[in-house]
Amino acid sequence: MDLATFDGLVLETAPGHVMTPRPTSERLVAAATERIAGRARVADVGTGSGALAIAIAAACPRAEVWATDADERAVALARVNVLRAGLCDRVVVRRGDLLEPVPGPVDVIVANLPYLAAADAPNHPDLSAEPFGAVFAPGDGLDVYRRLVAAAATKLAPGGTLLFQLHRRVVVADREELPALAEALRDGSDSTMRLAA
Repeated sequence: MDLATFDGLVLETAPGHVMTPRPTSERLVAAATERIAGRARVADVGTGSGALAIAIAAACPRAEVWATDADERAVALARVNVLRAGLCDRVVVRRGDLLEPVPGPVDVIVANLPYLAAADAPNHPDLSAEPFGAVFAPGDGLDVYRRLVAAAATKLAPGGTLLFQLHRRVVVADREELPALAEALRDGSDSTMRLAA
């Protein structure tokens, strides 16, 4: 059994099959938990090992967290980690595309999805041990985030927030800012980075 520490939690990992959580993603947890007060429904899209969902649920005891992933191995691993953390009563793991398995509305959406262009893979030897599809995506790499922003527009509650990781930085957009974020994503990564914290 391989283990990793993330945001003070010990999680099981599956190197080569599910992306191993990295310390840089702890900033996404911190940014999300700052926006959660009291009862909240949170969606962690592309949950992988479940690290973000579990860390947010541990930090926000009144939050209900829905964790989704399209990969069945990731879903199985996330469920193991949710059980290990004793959070089965507040973290629900579902297999599916983006927000499709999540009942709306949601207050906070977090995501750490693949965003590097597949053609750039040879330039990232440090990521060669990770599952290709968890890191790299076709074209300019941003299509999955473009789809997420469109889905978030239909799922976010009034006053809700979308947060995601892009090039080790956190992009934050409230519901009313989603059109501007969608436009920035259409223009490409450089425009999006201007919105990142």
